[in-house]
Amino acid sequence: MNTSDYQFDVLIVGSGASGLSLALRLPESLSIGLIAKGPLNEGNSYYAQGGISAVLDAEDSIDSHIADTLDAGAGLCNESVVRLVVEKGPENIQWLLREGVSFTRDHPRGKGYHLTREGGHSHRRVIHAADSTGRELVTTLEQTARERPNIALFECHNVIDLIRDSRPETGDDRCLGAYILNRETGRVETFSARFTVLATGGASKVYLYTSNPDVATGDGVAIAWRAGCRVANMEFIQFHPTCLFHPHAKSFLISEALRGEGGKLLLPDGTRFMHKFDPREELAPRDIVARAIDHEMKRLGADCLFLDITHKPADFVREHFPTIHARCLEFGIDITKEPIPVVPAAHYTCGGVMTDRFARTDVPNLYAVGEVAYTGLHGANRMASNSLLECLVFAEQAALDIKTHIAETSHPSTIPQWDESRVTDSDEEVVVSHNWNELRHFMWDYVGIVRTNKRLERAKSRINLLKHEIRDYYGKFHVTNDLLELRNLAEVADLIIRSAQRRKESRGLHFTLDFQKRDDRTQRRPTILIPDNFNPDHVLGE
Repeated sequence: MNTSDYQFDVLIVGSGASGLSLALRLPESLSIGLIAKGPLNEGNSYYAQGGISAVLDAEDSIDSHIADTLDAGAGLCNESVVRLVVEKGPENIQWLLREGVSFTRDHPRGKGYHLTREGGHSHRRVIHAADSTGRELVTTLEQTARERPNIALFECHNVIDLIRDSRPETGDDRCLGAYILNRETGRVETFSARFTVLATGGASKVYLYTSNPDVATGDGVAIAWRAGCRVANMEFIQFHPTCLFHPHAKSFLISEALRGEGGKLLLPDGTRFMHKFDPREELAPRDIVARAIDHEMKRLGADCLFLDITHKPADFVREHFPTIHARCLEFGIDITKEPIPVVPAAHYTCGGVMTDRFARTDVPNLYAVGEVAYTGLHGANRMASNSLLECLVFAEQAALDIKTHIAETSHPSTIPQWDESRVTDSDEEVVVSHNWNELRHFMWDYVGIVRTNKRLERAKSRINLLKHEIRDYYGKFHVTNDLLELRNLAEVADLIIRSAQRRKESRGLHFTLDFQKRDDRTQRRPTILIPDNFNPDHVLGE
């Protein structure tokens, strides 16, 4: 047992909305290590286009926002958590404004802010910065974080595993920090901390087509599972209905706000179709819209469908959607004059590491905040723009809990060092890329928008073989970033498949042809998976 390379009061793994806002909400007297897998702003939060949902209009209400969230969640939301998050929405928007985040106003010189409406919302309550809210939020908070002397930033560092001392003789069963790969040097570094926070985002890179950046490989869910944390509702993967379909676009997201401002979905012949699937048409929740598009594409054998906003004035489109307009122009598509080719793509992980109201996990001194966590807010389907709100609220909750308990929590006295004495450099890296491609293809084919028992069985058989091969490879060779991501993706894929096999109904984002009806009699509860090393003495409270 030796000392660590780095020691902090709080170690935050992840640099999106959750990680940055938590770091800035903690006292400046605490030393904070902030880990980013790539550049500080490379994550899902940065690419969030739509905005943040909060009750900011006099005609809206807390109860209405709660009701909409519960409806979208299809009976699986934790209502007390929903109320907590919604009630704290307005004050968190005020905190962002104080931090300098600039939102779009109603008029250039107006005092009020423009609120848009997205799928599942009964009112306009999504505050935004044009169509690049995430970029504005992350860039602003990043600048402040870089100016804070108590925050040490570690870019291009990838977490490998958490350090947990659970030996009975020590009597100190808690998270002690993490082993982290310095991607620039290739060296594994040991970080110890009084508190560790996972803010690593989602896992949508487990699928072939996704709106997510390359870093969204489910790292936090996988390492928390290996450390002994339960996970819940991993079968509920949200597929965004509208990503740009173009061979060079790399799954560029077309914000739901475009439909909120009147965009219409069209078949290749120009006819509308959403009225056949839901009375809310284009503003139905995302699971309904994604399945409708998937159904029509398969029925017609079409490569894509189309989203049209050409009936709006060109100046309106350019003003409200400057990023989408500019990006589409790069591919020769003028959205003021022609419809946008779109396809569904994996977008958001509604399940994750189980946490309580203060973001605490099953492992003492370990927290999970944001998309990596299962809080009970989203249930079987996330309502649009509730995700950034969840990041902000639970970052605040975690900060409150850490401040409450910091004085009674000591630094780890000893830390086991990373041992790589029995591994060598790999001479067959091609195995990693082959397995990565195979994994993402069969997850898309068998565990995608529409599932069946047979497809899930095939996927489970494939993932069992793949995990065995990856485990053998991992034990023999030095770790690399690609290997770590593949290992985590395989773990998360297995959790998604196992969760989907347990749910014998269709609800929210989980749709299976073998059980096409919703079953509120026997299935109205979260799907909880328990790891072999789970400690029942650490059951979460409310």
